[in-house]
Amino acid sequence: MKRKPLFFLGLLVCSSLLSMAAFGQGKSDRITRFCPINPSENERKSMEADFNFRKSVFGKSRPNPEAKTAIPVYVHVIRTSSGGGAPSSSSMNQQITVLNNAYANYSFSVVSTDYSNNNSWYTAGYGSTAEKQMKTALRKGGANALNIYYNNMGGGLLGWATFPSDYRRSPSMDGVVILYSSLPGGSAAPYNLGDTATHEVGHWMGLYHTFQGGCARQATGGDAVSDTPAERSAAYGCPTGRDSCTGSKFPGLDPITNFMDYTDDSCMNSFSAGQVSRMDAQWSSYRG
Repeated sequence: MKRKPLFFLGLLVCSSLLSMAAFGQGKSDRITRFCPINPSENERKSMEADFNFRKSVFGKSRPNPEAKTAIPVYVHVIRTSSGGGAPSSSSMNQQITVLNNAYANYSFSVVSTDYSNNNSWYTAGYGSTAEKQMKTALRKGGANALNIYYNNMGGGLLGWATFPSDYRRSPSMDGVVILYSSLPGGSAAPYNLGDTATHEVGHWMGLYHTFQGGCARQATGGDAVSDTPAERSAAYGCPTGRDSCTGSKFPGLDPITNFMDYTDDSCMNSFSAGQVSRMDAQWSSYRG
């Protein structure tokens, strides 16, 4: 059966912007996660329609639920033209440990690490010509390979990722770009425990933000996961007890400890069972 083409969001970008309160005071004593691009309702519907079709054709249960799915990781470290601004080997190793601790069903293993001295790539921003040049030159592996680019993109950005459904349209752009100072022990506090990468890899594995669709998620579908309570908007810091959607069909306190919210790294610690199931289905449909 011939299907009409679907159109997708393309890239999901997650960034950090200076606190407006601090900015108003003429100083910047805290940064705040912010994603300027999120799927519109039409984009989300198109993505979910394609996912549901592919899941019916290609989706399957994990062949051995007790075994972890191995994900080859290709690390690309972008430095200044003079060789400065790179994360340490120790922090990069710790970052992979953070990912392995967060994703129970998957095992991340670094295949290779390469270094590029290029001022343009070092500050490559989302959607820029430099980003395209960098990824076209460096990306390795197939749909199942996680390519991580560490740079200092500037503009307050923490990073961005592609969705699994983007791969067929533009395989060379697949992967995640991460601010190198957000790695464990970096200087991007309170986002320096490595969970920027955890969050971005969540998108790469097919997850939306927990607040996708807001309190109206029962009508819009939201993050397409039934066990994450509805959330009116992103949570910041670690607002314990926050309940922004009282009376929702998806009740409960806001999932502030979920890796797909916007809270501080020290507040994030979990994926829900529904998110894990969605990642498994996305993997078998697009990357397996």
